[in-house]
Amino acid sequence: AELKKLAKAAGTIWLATDEDREGEAISWHLYETLELQKKDTKRITFNEITKTAVTRAIENPRQINQELVDAQQARRVLDRIVGFELSPVLWKKVMPRISAGRVQSVATRLIVERERERMAFISSSWWDLSAQCAPGFNARLLSLNGKRVAATNDFDSNGSLKEKNASSILLLDQGSAEKLTNSLEGKKLTVKSIEDSPRTERPKPPFTTSTMQQDAGSRLGWGAQLTMRIAQSLYEGGFITYMRTDSVNLSQTAISAARSAAQSLYGKDHIPESPRFYEGKTKNAQEAHEAIRPAGDSFKTPGELAPELTRDQLALYDLIWKRTVASQMADAKKMQARVDFDVTTSDGKACVFRANGSVITFPGFLAAYEDVSDEKSDDEGDKRLPPMKIGQDVLATKYLCEGHETKPPARYTEPTLVKKLEELGIGRPSTFASIIQTIQDRGYVSKRGRALVPTFLAFSVTGLLETHFTK
Repeated sequence: AELKKLAKAAGTIWLATDEDREGEAISWHLYETLELQKKDTKRITFNEITKTAVTRAIENPRQINQELVDAQQARRVLDRIVGFELSPVLWKKVMPRISAGRVQSVATRLIVERERERMAFISSSWWDLSAQCAPGFNARLLSLNGKRVAATNDFDSNGSLKEKNASSILLLDQGSAEKLTNSLEGKKLTVKSIEDSPRTERPKPPFTTSTMQQDAGSRLGWGAQLTMRIAQSLYEGGFITYMRTDSVNLSQTAISAARSAAQSLYGKDHIPESPRFYEGKTKNAQEAHEAIRPAGDSFKTPGELAPELTRDQLALYDLIWKRTVASQMADAKKMQARVDFDVTTSDGKACVFRANGSVITFPGFLAAYEDVSDEKSDDEGDKRLPPMKIGQDVLATKYLCEGHETKPPARYTEPTLVKKLEELGIGRPSTFASIIQTIQDRGYVSKRGRALVPTFLAFSVTGLLETHFTK
């Protein structure tokens, strides 16, 4: 009623809802409900709340895009025909007041399937040896008498050695590992071979909603809901562009801003000759918005904005700024080294030990934005190795043996679930945070630390849907 009254009095009506399907449908609904046909009505969109962006939008109005509206209406109809019919079945068969949304039931199913894998997993144990070398690096036992020593990747989920490897692999138990350690005591390692290989690392594209949620999850320990709340406040303050997007595109002005920021802070050699352009991998992306980036035609550094932002806002802005600037910087160059050593035990067995290491020869984009190492990755890959020559003896100060258990697949956390949903093309950028919140509120999933753990209810609902509503 209020809008109708205001619309009657106004000369021109500007519809400035979001640029995606939902936004277009909202504009269309307003156009119909407020009976704007008789009025001068203009449809505009902008990705950032800055003077230039809003002015540019006003200078370039357009008509409502009926195809986007129809697409949104079609989804509503599907929900009525399928989704709304399914929830009452669950009320009768499982319990009242639960629902089977087309997205949340899939998210729940992913978590349940991972838990089933964990329940079926059989753990197995294996032992390995390492040599602590005097120059300050470690080498691991690779083979004994020509047989490779077993490691995590050689086991299947039933706890057995994978068949194709079984005959060529040596599985050490505690007794044989300790015996081997004793027979190596005081032996020197001899350099057998050295492999140097240069490696180039490319920067990642600027943030989309899901990659921002994943990064804030792994770097800042935030849930998707908190990340979106802080991003919303940065957007409303005019500090960043629109935070619900699955596009990795940057506008021409943003590319120039990122390149000039990189050049002034890190030097001319840190930016490539031509700008970088990225293509999205998401199956059903709507390329309506730009990627998430600092707002404006030149980017303010986190330092400049520190007095205006809260601690959390600054932390997220800092991530967005670094990722955007790094996306337009030069490749990083590394030198990867792999050294193999020979040593013979006191009872005449031939052992081969291996040490890995790498050296960053040119930081490139890593100067702005270094990757968070994955928990599973081997931390020895980035150790620096001293210069060595083939045939050189290296003193091993100590030989150690250690027992390991194979681990079941890890439970999903919020960042890894968002990544999986995006890979499968499920949900929209605007819905990731609410999906995760909803499945917790409905009692399908609880949080244990950062892990998402399915409840008994999740198992029964998923089982019911899998059995009777496979499609």
